[in-house]
Amino acid sequence: MKYTRNVLAALFTSFALASCAGEQKADDGWTDLFNGKDLSGWKAVAGTATFDVVDGTIEGVAVAGSPNTFLITEETYGDFILELDLKIEHLSSNSGVMARGQFDPAARDGQGLVYGYQIEADPSERAWSGGVYDEARRGWLYPLDLNPEAKSAFKMGEFNHYRIEAVGNEIKTWINGQEVAYVVDDMDKTGFIGLQVHSIQNPEDAGRKTTFKNVRIQTENLEPKAFNKDVFVVNNSLNTLTTYEKSKGWKLLFNGQNADGWKGAYKETFPESGWSVKDGILTIAATDGRESANAGDIVTKEQFSAFDLAFEFKLSEGANSGVKYFVTLSEGNKGSAIGLEYQILDDEKHPDAKMGREGNRTLASLYDLIKADKNGRFIKPIGEWNKGRVVVTPDNKVAHYLNGVKVVEYERGSQEYRDLVAISKYEKWENFGEAEKGHILLQDHGDEVSFRNIKIKQLN
Repeated sequence: MKYTRNVLAALFTSFALASCAGEQKADDGWTDLFNGKDLSGWKAVAGTATFDVVDGTIEGVAVAGSPNTFLITEETYGDFILELDLKIEHLSSNSGVMARGQFDPAARDGQGLVYGYQIEADPSERAWSGGVYDEARRGWLYPLDLNPEAKSAFKMGEFNHYRIEAVGNEIKTWINGQEVAYVVDDMDKTGFIGLQVHSIQNPEDAGRKTTFKNVRIQTENLEPKAFNKDVFVVNNSLNTLTTYEKSKGWKLLFNGQNADGWKGAYKETFPESGWSVKDGILTIAATDGRESANAGDIVTKEQFSAFDLAFEFKLSEGANSGVKYFVTLSEGNKGSAIGLEYQILDDEKHPDAKMGREGNRTLASLYDLIKADKNGRFIKPIGEWNKGRVVVTPDNKVAHYLNGVKVVEYERGSQEYRDLVAISKYEKWENFGEAEKGHILLQDHGDEVSFRNIKIKQLN
């Protein structure tokens, strides 16, 4: 009888301890990461902001002079679906949720550094909440210029419901039921969940609060939700498309194995030298820096009218190239074929950046016509991959993007556009850039430049 009482006591103690722990699994497959009473299962790292339990919520309080502070789970997770509610009450209180977060305790002279995937909570006018940021590493993976309709999802001063799916190499986010971001990336396969209190610029913002509640996770028998809207996917896999992308009409223009679908400009075949395909990368070799005087430009065999074109490019030092569109090959000119051009350039070391007018020959600009309005923090250094994108809608509205941020907007055929053409190097070409359809062109400017992940979707 005594033995039985001891066993029962042990069982009771185990049950009681489990009930007080941070994780509590429900019958529906969800596990509560926050028990509403204390911060069991969590720890604060990397800063001095405070986290307290107040009325069944986690309240993070900003502290002057502190770097970003994170309340992170002691457990790590691989594939999961995470849901929580988050409230911000002041513009200074940028926040976020780490998904598969990483921590280096030795970094910053032992203060520690949190890095990895962060799902943004952005109360500013920029409104990138739900976007994916690679904290303390690569920067923005999914800024909300890629899904502007989702900028209205986050509500200031209210609890916002976040859903984050990290399944395999896909990360998808929702805010208040609205589809926000879709990233394919395999940098981190496991990590912790983290809640952020951001550093503050002004000491008077000390004491501002960010509040979290209803933090729960699923890790087994996952049933990911499909995106229903046509949302742009940032796909960092090499020359591949997701099932979702294919269902929305995307196709690869470069298969990563050969030059199928491409030919030399003004030629019937692909150049025999100069251009190469190796390890899934398409590269034009360096020669003498002259425009289309060696291997020459290459163009798609197919022509396009309204489209969404995405590509990645890597510049060598001092290099010049470009992606042209609405290339008709009808002008018969010498040098590079004529077309609207997304400029690809080392702005620091190539002289073309200082030519033209007011910077309209710099990186991501509409070459010789419109300067790209870009921030240096969104430009990857020479030797690293940058993401370009050109969107042409059926109403002739055109936009250039650099690393997910819109940097150029114009309308083909508008009076404003024609006025710019009239004072440009293109003024001698009748109806320049206004063709109904044309080829996509990659330029040989005599410098080494590489391309990958070239994909296109035709827009009706």
